[in-house]
Amino acid sequence: MNLSKSNTDQKSKGNFFLIGFMGSGKSHWGKIWAEANQRSFIDLDAVIEEKAGKTVAAIFELDGEDYFRDLEAEALRTCGDLQNTIVACGGGTPCFHENMHWMNQHGTTIYIACSGTEILERVLLEKEKRPLLKKLNQAELLFFIEQKVKEREPFYTQASLTVQSGLLTESSFPEIISTSTN
Repeated sequence: MNLSKSNTDQKSKGNFFLIGFMGSGKSHWGKIWAEANQRSFIDLDAVIEEKAGKTVAAIFELDGEDYFRDLEAEALRTCGDLQNTIVACGGGTPCFHENMHWMNQHGTTIYIACSGTEILERVLLEKEKRPLLKKLNQAELLFFIEQKVKEREPFYTQASLTVQSGLLTESSFPEIISTSTN
């Protein structure tokens, strides 16, 4: 992989930003990989919730998406000085406030790609926690997922690496690290 000189120093710090649509496994794999590889783990949504004193769903409902995206960008920028950390980002994080560019400058971005039907199966289990999905039936939900993934794909594909969700295991991360440093 080619790294520009301006990114090389930041990349050597070993920070990884996991991106992808909701339900793709960013938090799941981030926790597992961090523990298995002696790294710190941060869930960006948890940072936002702690700072705001309310859930992401409540922020969306009470304050709106624009306010949430501002909080999200602020929370992301607090990760700039971290080292040896895996950060699970929200599904929309790369799409706002030049966040994708910022993440690529401050670490290695990993897009966890996942099919619409896989995402549907996963989010149905926790639909009430997902502010964008609460009021949709299953057919509407699948359509929404497919449309949003298509809309966000131009941002996701700017990631340093793309991995397929269904192929990931606890031992995938060392291989990902070796790919990112070549």
